[in-house]
Amino acid sequence: MARYITVAIHTYEKAIALRRQLENEGIAVELNNVNLEVPGFSSGVRVRIPETDLPLALRIIENGELFAVDSGKNSGHTILVPVDLSENSYKAACLAANIAASQRARLHFLYSYIDPYIAGKVQFTDTLTYEVGDRGAREQMVQNARQLLENFVTRFRNAMKHGTLPVVKYEQTVIEGVPEDAISEFAKANAPYLIVMGTRAADQKDKEMIGSVTAEVLDDGHFTVLTLPEPVGLEQALQPRNILFLSNLDQNDILAIDTLYRLFGSEGTNVNIVHIPKKKRFSDSSADKALRALSDYCRNNFEHYHFETVPVSQADSEREFMRLNEIKPFDLVVVPNRRRNAFSRLFNPGIAHRILFRTDIPMLIIPV
Repeated sequence: MARYITVAIHTYEKAIALRRQLENEGIAVELNNVNLEVPGFSSGVRVRIPETDLPLALRIIENGELFAVDSGKNSGHTILVPVDLSENSYKAACLAANIAASQRARLHFLYSYIDPYIAGKVQFTDTLTYEVGDRGAREQMVQNARQLLENFVTRFRNAMKHGTLPVVKYEQTVIEGVPEDAISEFAKANAPYLIVMGTRAADQKDKEMIGSVTAEVLDDGHFTVLTLPEPVGLEQALQPRNILFLSNLDQNDILAIDTLYRLFGSEGTNVNIVHIPKKKRFSDSSADKALRALSDYCRNNFEHYHFETVPVSQADSEREFMRLNEIKPFDLVVVPNRRRNAFSRLFNPGIAHRILFRTDIPMLIIPV
């Protein structure tokens, strides 16, 4: 028989609230010293739990506000985590949780699904038709989607309870729609501080939907996005030590580096500043001068980082990038990203696209 110990002493009302909270997390609770005839006037009610559950109970009590998940409008920074319920999606959620804890932010899990009953009815006509019998099936599909996300979030919640993840506030939403459209529309409506997305390994991205989903979100150009490729470990993603920063040689570079520094400001981090011009805007000498000026400014204002400027040939920038990555592999590539029209994205994809689809390096895409 389990030995029960007192974990707290409260008034009757507070003891009842604590019992409800602990029982919701799977902990058995006993209340002692309760005046059953006049409970409203009871004081000194002992909240007792099995001794083996003490570490978990203390963690829940210490973070009671955070475990009380709410569904109202949040305040402060929000990190959006689109999930496809895969293992790498869960790893991205763990990465987002660690960032949220350091930034005093909260998470919002988003899962989107496509209604095959509606998609299957789309015809090249002016009207759509629906079968009456489909309604019940669609409602069941919505319930299934919600349950799938709930299972995903329960795993995440249990990791917080047992101390393998930092405790952060979170919300969850299930939405119907094509994933890339659902993510963009939800982000526009809720203005997240950051979007964290898991991606497939480089050799699978052409085959898997998530690769194109991430690319579409990057192309939107409105949001700061952190990508986590499947082969990359969580520890490497949390503490990037060798970073490649793709400079545009304008004042937006400083804002982008400031965003990077606030997210990953670990001491001893090496940042390689590279400029790959799309057009011959600068002569070689003026570009070198601008790079030196940027590097000097950064050294004086971002003290935890060590900055280097790296010369790259404009003629074959992708091969140069691969060469640099072979010498000392990058843990993170930072791309200040300008939104481009659909035609240019299709026929002249930017370096962010090429890195996304051909390498397994996390990327931080910052809109400028």
